[in-house]
Amino acid sequence: MPIILARYSEIGLKSTPVRVKFENRLRDNMITMLAADRIEALVTKKDARFYIETEEIDAAVQAVRRVFGISSLSVAEVCSSDMEEICATAAEYSLSRLKEGESFAVKARREGNQNYTSVDVGREAGSAIFIANESKGVKVDLTDPDVTFFVEVRNNKAFIFGSYVKCHGGLPVGTQGKVIAEVQSERDILSAWLMMKRGCKIFVKGEKQPLLERYDPEIKYGEEVSTDILGIIKGTALRELGDVSVSDFEVPLFFPTIGMSDDEVSSMLNSIKE
Repeated sequence: MPIILARYSEIGLKSTPVRVKFENRLRDNMITMLAADRIEALVTKKDARFYIETEEIDAAVQAVRRVFGISSLSVAEVCSSDMEEICATAAEYSLSRLKEGESFAVKARREGNQNYTSVDVGREAGSAIFIANESKGVKVDLTDPDVTFFVEVRNNKAFIFGSYVKCHGGLPVGTQGKVIAEVQSERDILSAWLMMKRGCKIFVKGEKQPLLERYDPEIKYGEEVSTDILGIIKGTALRELGDVSVSDFEVPLFFPTIGMSDDEVSSMLNSIKE
């Protein structure tokens, strides 16, 4: 059964204690998002990867790609790190993905103490794919292939996949404290979203926000929040800054979209609605 490979980026720059804390939060957020979409899945972590096992692959990908902190996902076939099994799995995987006359390449990476290199993996897996599809007239093109196969060997496992699903990255929600978002306009919504991407837990002052709930199913609403508020988010444009009196507030104000035009705000909002 295929498995979803989830990667993070920025978290990997943290010190070990902080990274472990962020990884745990990220795992909890993935489980929460999957549960909110009613997807049964097992989420595990090893080294710098999360592994999601589920029978609802497509739905799980759509859910997890909304979790801040995840940089990319891949749906992969799994086998042991034995070279023969890697080649057999890669060849089988390629049969339904290479068409008549297409060119292909294999990109491999490896971590662990195997008795081969990543170059060896690319060469051997590529040879197996070529032989399996030779009747189709396929050819190798390392510069501009029609199809690229990725092989990632990590210790005693190997993962074969054909694409990366780009995610939003950032930091896991809940790792950077609590902020209040005054939400009345599209610019306010995007401002709150951008602060969520930086790991902040949002408390919304205003009506229900389905878009924000898609990225944090446990988002909070309310006029009064009594503990540990770091600041207030405002969707203020640069032209409106003179109307804001900073002295009226006892906590810092954040203006995430202040440098964005209205068209940029609308464009970004449309992209995160997908």
